[in-house]
Amino acid sequence: MDYFQEKLEANQDLMRIIQLKFPRLSKGQKLIAEYILKNYDKAAFMTAAKLGVSVGVSESTVVRFANELGFSGYPKLQKELQELIKNKLTTVQRLELTNDYISEENALKGVLKADIENIRATLEKINHKTFEEVVQSIFDAKRIYIIGLRSSTALAEFLGFYLNIILDNVNIVAYGISDIFEQMINIKEGDLVIGIGFPRYAAKTIDALSFAQSRNAKVVAITDSLLSPLATQADYSLIVQSNMASFVDSLVAPLSVINALIIAVGMREKETIANTFNNLESIWKEYNVYSYNRGNVLDE
Repeated sequence: MDYFQEKLEANQDLMRIIQLKFPRLSKGQKLIAEYILKNYDKAAFMTAAKLGVSVGVSESTVVRFANELGFSGYPKLQKELQELIKNKLTTVQRLELTNDYISEENALKGVLKADIENIRATLEKINHKTFEEVVQSIFDAKRIYIIGLRSSTALAEFLGFYLNIILDNVNIVAYGISDIFEQMINIKEGDLVIGIGFPRYAAKTIDALSFAQSRNAKVVAITDSLLSPLATQADYSLIVQSNMASFVDSLVAPLSVINALIIAVGMREKETIANTFNNLESIWKEYNVYSYNRGNVLDE
């Protein structure tokens, strides 16, 4: 059994471990166990202090409960709970979580703080060597296909927009007149597919990456975990944190990593980019793509 399968089974067995440990737990710890077994989707996004308040025990009791289950601390237990539920929560359930943890009064502060934490965690966990390998694979590819569906469409379009300016072999795969497989029909060895997806993962994105692998193309996944179904189909995985107890996906950290990819690719093609943007500026001005002299327009 490989590491990822063991990890997946460990997540699935967490509830069973709590049940087996239950008879030996203290009175306060049993209250925590009962709460998690019934409300694990909510507990996964609670701090130790908030969980303690909800159950009626001290924060230190929550920490000892995590230790009793074999975790070095409460954050490790919380992470396992989040891994367990991240792909199971429906939009309605996520909306309920939003109501529980983000109010109208603290929406701005709460969301910004969560996004800052996602970027910080991403900076700590992302593999810099893998990042450089992904950049090199972009230059090595004969053709590049970018796919990100549902909420990840915006990320795929953004990446595709800028890579198209730098390179001349980029294709964005998206819902449209033709099926995604028809758009990828000519994919083969030497090509690269960049798949972007976060919970809840779009099934078509996973299928597209599987199809690419069957054609011996290289696959890059930009996703939230090595246990992600996108990562299991990929040669390279850029792991980006997107946790948020909300019905809206947090795409700030993924967009930041995509920004870094674009810049890293662009730094190698400075001269090409300079010429391209000089040409584009002339075209934009000729066809009034941007407002270059808004003041005069308003005066007319």
